[in-house]
Amino acid sequence: MRRRSLGVALAALAALITLPVHAPSAAAAETPLSQGKAATSSSTENGGTPAAFAVDGDTGTRWSSAATDSQWLQVDLGASASVNKVVLNWEAAYGKDYKVQISSDGNSWTDLKSVTGGDGGIDTLDVSGQGRYVRMYGVHRATQYGYSLWEFQVFGTAGGNDGGGSTGSCDSANAAKGRPASASSTENAGTPASAAFDGDTGTRWSSAASDPQWVQVDLGSVQNLCKVDLNWEAAYGKDFQIQASADGSSWTTLKSVTGATGGTASYDVSGSGRYVRVNGTARGTGYGYSLWEVAVHTTSSGTTGPVQGGGDLGPNVIVVDPSTPNLQQKFDQVFAQQESNQFGSGRYQFLLKPGTYNGINAQIGFYTSISGLGLNPDDTQINGDVTVDAGWFNGNATQNFWRSAENLAITPSNGTDRWAVAQAAPFRRIHVKGGLNLAPNGYGWASGGYIADSKIDGTVGPYSQQQWYTRDSSVGGWTNGVWNMTFSGVQGAPATNFDTGPYTTLDNTPVSREKPFLYLDGNAYKVFVPAKRTNARGVSWPANAGTSLPLDQFYVVKPGATAATINQALSQGLNLLFTPGVYHLDQTINVTRANTVVLGLGLATIVPDHGVDAMHVADVDGVKLAGFLIDAGATNSDTLLQIGAPGSTADHSANPTTMQDVFVRIGGAGPGLATNSVVVNSNNVIIDHTWLWRADHGDGVGWETNRADYGLRVNGNDVLATGLFVEHFNKYDVYWAGERGRTIFFQNEKAYDVPNAAAVTHDGIVGYAAYKVADTVNQHEAWGLGSYCNFTADPSIVQHHGFQVPVKSGVKLHDIQVISLGGKGQYAHVVNDTGAPTSGTDTVPSKVTLFP
Repeated sequence: MRRRSLGVALAALAALITLPVHAPSAAAAETPLSQGKAATSSSTENGGTPAAFAVDGDTGTRWSSAATDSQWLQVDLGASASVNKVVLNWEAAYGKDYKVQISSDGNSWTDLKSVTGGDGGIDTLDVSGQGRYVRMYGVHRATQYGYSLWEFQVFGTAGGNDGGGSTGSCDSANAAKGRPASASSTENAGTPASAAFDGDTGTRWSSAASDPQWVQVDLGSVQNLCKVDLNWEAAYGKDFQIQASADGSSWTTLKSVTGATGGTASYDVSGSGRYVRVNGTARGTGYGYSLWEVAVHTTSSGTTGPVQGGGDLGPNVIVVDPSTPNLQQKFDQVFAQQESNQFGSGRYQFLLKPGTYNGINAQIGFYTSISGLGLNPDDTQINGDVTVDAGWFNGNATQNFWRSAENLAITPSNGTDRWAVAQAAPFRRIHVKGGLNLAPNGYGWASGGYIADSKIDGTVGPYSQQQWYTRDSSVGGWTNGVWNMTFSGVQGAPATNFDTGPYTTLDNTPVSREKPFLYLDGNAYKVFVPAKRTNARGVSWPANAGTSLPLDQFYVVKPGATAATINQALSQGLNLLFTPGVYHLDQTINVTRANTVVLGLGLATIVPDHGVDAMHVADVDGVKLAGFLIDAGATNSDTLLQIGAPGSTADHSANPTTMQDVFVRIGGAGPGLATNSVVVNSNNVIIDHTWLWRADHGDGVGWETNRADYGLRVNGNDVLATGLFVEHFNKYDVYWAGERGRTIFFQNEKAYDVPNAAAVTHDGIVGYAAYKVADTVNQHEAWGLGSYCNFTADPSIVQHHGFQVPVKSGVKLHDIQVISLGGKGQYAHVVNDTGAPTSGTDTVPSKVTLFP
């Protein structure tokens, strides 16, 4: 919470006292076009002041921004409108100089009004313009705080001719009739919630005799709402709100009614939602609330109807079989385009139908994935190679990012396959009928990597690989390694020798669930969702415990899809299959249904624009996120991926949410900004292979240009990370505040571009730890952790430690190390004040085998 001076605090309190609790009643024509519509902003002060609160019709809630100039609040009217008035109800932190702007597409803006020398309070501005999006763009603040609005209201006439569509007419049909209903209470079994939506005026819902009470209906999908009819029994509501929600959790007030007298009444509303409820706050009698009927009316247009599941896989998915002509040429053409295309927009997925492929060499470049379409890896046999090498970078494999191989069997042409990768290049569910070489030709530098659910019959040779994590697999042997080779649940893994070597080995993985994958069942595409495993060891196949979902249960997302359509598909109960492409979002993707699958092909990339968050996952069971990249936009996002709302408390141990091969990038492809990359608030989440990267090279790179304070923040309890790669953040790379967290394998580099020691000095400590466990935590355990420094901007920096944890019996770190890369900066200690300093220009680890 931000602290304010007493004077400002009293001014804010006075505003709360003098402003009405509820928005004043207005005729239907005076209902703001903006009320209840989707709102976004450049920033929010905290989770309690989101953009949506400025358009909810409630003058007791507000939006507030970060404490900087050049901030904005924007509302999507849902369709084009003729706008004639905008009302801004400022909180104490108001805008001195600001503009009200309008846009047809949310990108190109036209000024409707410029205000200079504003004095706060309520500003009523007469304007004239046509568009779908309206925003307040703050130029200069009047206080040291941000911009804060109780309400942002846009008035006018819906409809127009700028290509935005129209809201359409209000349908006379009752969209709520027969739909599932629920209530806060029922008077008795004869007055259920469903009776208010059955179309029968002889049956009714009635509540317990107390305030508040509510009744709600699920329309089945997000609808544009225009009118609600209420038919009260004698026990009526005197004060109530009509509210809408996309997810059944977060509600927007469409109409506040005070002093009602019962009977029948119709209320024109403007907004959208899947769920509609009547929320009673004051009864008109000594009994409860009782409704004969509630009818909900929707616009006949303004939405294109239900989103359809299934369909083709789009232009960037290349499906082949053994008889496909010129197959080698297809691989070669994509590789020629993608070999060095590190920050380009090309995205490709090869899907190989079951069968035997002879004499091919599939070289895999950037943003390219290759997968078999069988239910088991051995259904798709390659007599040849799937190759990653580093010729494009002079034999240096440390930048071979963002590619993958999955669900194949490979019999290498010379007995050993080459997979010389760095971060974000998973090798999953592969049967190598021979050996596997993880180093580039010539044994140049390499910095990977990750293997899971794979069987390598021969020997794995990491050679120059600095670190590697292998999970739930089997290997015929493992030859060596440089710094950190970690194994859990791997048959044939070498024994732990961290005192003298690079190995940390756990016999099993405590909890795991393999990544969902696309396969063919006959001629029909399906997605297989593997089951959770406990104490796993070895591969999950061919037993294949799990469930299959037909493709028609997925919205197949293709380039050009909008965030609104994606959210509508989710609200209908569809899963998401992102086909290869780059997707710009003007609103947050909201995953609210338990067991939803969000699966990407070909490193599909999500880019949040205008400072919105990329994705929020509700605190529900069993969501599966897999196989996509989130690329921060040029305007700062608060949190790119949030799993669970702040304060989430539910137990998901029986069916955890999983995050697998989900990668985050801030900068590199251009300026990117995000305060937090990933925040996990839900309990029991499994983070299985992620690379969260604040770019150290590419375009848009600089200490403030691609600022990102935190990589991973964990607030939930019992969260497990297996294969955690987090690099270069301005503050803590990992900050863990949940209880009983566990990490198996962690790879980190501190930010290269720290300008000087003062820039990262806090609490009397030089440098933010790569991995910090909060002082309040009582139980935490981690294995196989490494942090490296390469302070190129100021090599004289001596970071106090790589790891910081509370010294408690329940907090244990196993096999941790820090390394100075060529002497560009040093560590004074490994963890807290323990561990020897790094050794000058010698790139030699300083280790602690067990702490405390």
